[in-house]
Amino acid sequence: MAAGIGVMMYTVLDQARADLEGTLARLAAMGYLGIETYGLVEHFGPARVRDAVAGAGLTLTSAHTPFPAGPDAEELLDRNEELGAGILVWSMEREEFDSPDAIRRGVERVNEAAERAAARGMRIAYHNHYAEFSQRFAGRQAYDLLLELLDDRVLVELDAYWAQMGGADPAEVLARLGDRVRLVHVKDGPAVSYEDDVMVPIGEGRIDWARTLATPSGLRWHIVELERLHIDTFEALRRSYDHLVGRGLSRGAHVPAPIEERA
Repeated sequence: MAAGIGVMMYTVLDQARADLEGTLARLAAMGYLGIETYGLVEHFGPARVRDAVAGAGLTLTSAHTPFPAGPDAEELLDRNEELGAGILVWSMEREEFDSPDAIRRGVERVNEAAERAAARGMRIAYHNHYAEFSQRFAGRQAYDLLLELLDDRVLVELDAYWAQMGGADPAEVLARLGDRVRLVHVKDGPAVSYEDDVMVPIGEGRIDWARTLATPSGLRWHIVELERLHIDTFEALRRSYDHLVGRGLSRGAHVPAPIEERA
């Protein structure tokens, strides 16, 4: 069975902050099954977000939130425990991939977070950008060193778009990760610039999603994230849903009608 389809709420952050319940209901009506939070708990509080997600009939796939390490760790864990999040996702900073020593120092924070989260029955997942793949040391991708150093309890959320921009083959990365990868950020566009790329609906850019998502892996969720769009956000999400679910790449609440029947 294909993995479920969700939305990374950064995609609709402005809309959700203006109308949380209405935005979630709109995503559910399109057929999306879940959401990954971003910037909502800080705005509305965990209880309201939790209840709004449940009220829309959606699943909370994960929470995009800083690693619970250091002095703010327990507060972050309290907030996400109230939210009902089982997987907490975050990234290391770009400069933490400037050297193997920098990676080791950054991983200490992630591993601390994994240990603290485990005590609350939660998991940490690591989300990549492009430096993990573009940086190499002694012929090895920084990502390989990262995975080697991470606590075995740390899961992976692969951002396939940024992985490809860093010079990797997302399908090969998924195959290599196996059951450790549970979530993938699905986005599309020119794959040229981290800062300037304008995203397009899934299937209309450079990423070969059919090949990537067909790769055997541990994926449970395909999470659509569209940044810096030049078209209406909900229209882009609808077209992305139709592409992924209509082609059987992702599992949604309903299969869209063929294009000729919608015309």
